[in-house]
Amino acid sequence: MQNKHLEHPEDSVLSGDLNVLNWFTANGNISAKIDGAPAIVWGTNPATNLFFVGTKSVFNKKLIKINHSHADIDNNHQGQVATILHHCFDNLPRSVTIYQGDFIGFGGSNNYNPNTIRYFFTDKVQQKIIIAPHTSYTAKCDLRDAIASPISDQQLISLWQDAKDVMLIRPYVTIDYLRDTIHQSCKFAKQIATLCDFLDVKQVKRIKKQLNTCIREGIEIDDITLEALASDNNCDVNVLRLWQLVRTIKLDMFNYITVDDDIECYIEEERCDHEGYVMSNEFGTFKIVNREGFSKANFNLSKMRVKGDA
Repeated sequence: MQNKHLEHPEDSVLSGDLNVLNWFTANGNISAKIDGAPAIVWGTNPATNLFFVGTKSVFNKKLIKINHSHADIDNNHQGQVATILHHCFDNLPRSVTIYQGDFIGFGGSNNYNPNTIRYFFTDKVQQKIIIAPHTSYTAKCDLRDAIASPISDQQLISLWQDAKDVMLIRPYVTIDYLRDTIHQSCKFAKQIATLCDFLDVKQVKRIKKQLNTCIREGIEIDDITLEALASDNNCDVNVLRLWQLVRTIKLDMFNYITVDDDIECYIEEERCDHEGYVMSNEFGTFKIVNREGFSKANFNLSKMRVKGDA
């Protein structure tokens, strides 16, 4: 399946799925989330054996927008998205593998603001376009059946060798294998989970929306807030306390992550870290994002954006 919206670790436990408590302590692949837009998908279409580019709409069940030519781009898209796809069609490497990445901008500058985060590079970008690749796909017959995986080091090497007119952004990220405090906190969280009466699907959807509202509006999510949410939804407050604990564990993970790159990141005029990180292992794939920092800014800036063509 396509690379869909990734879950916050704390949100996953509301329904009683405790895999994330093992995910925190297991080793796997970790990468930086780059805040680009739109998402670009490219490679060889297994149904036609032809090179294509597109947005995430290439995976649509209906109204599929796969572009094998400039004429296809003009028929399927308009505005800035069409302009971006024309440049991607001309410059992205003709790979057999299908890739997805975020578009950062066109060459000729060292300052880019594709979405919420503004990126400053040491030197002016000489390549024609900038892409942050993060996912590869395997598909036998149809893109709608594509299976997503984190992009591998070998695939990145291959892309770097072939992408002469494309600047590929992929910060080098490592995470401490030991993470002693994380192990201890996860053991405690598992004990708390035994006291919880977990939520049904409707309750989860409603409470996630309410929690996002709190984050967007800068409302402190303390025990008083959790008790009010539990009362409003007629649910067990211990589930929300577990959510709070898992959120704390997630924030502690930042202390074990190291990034080696020379890209400076800003939200408005304030220096910040990357949007966050994505870690994949045998227990799943989740994002490690400071919701009170990036997510709040992203929520609020989204109100001012005009939704573009996909």
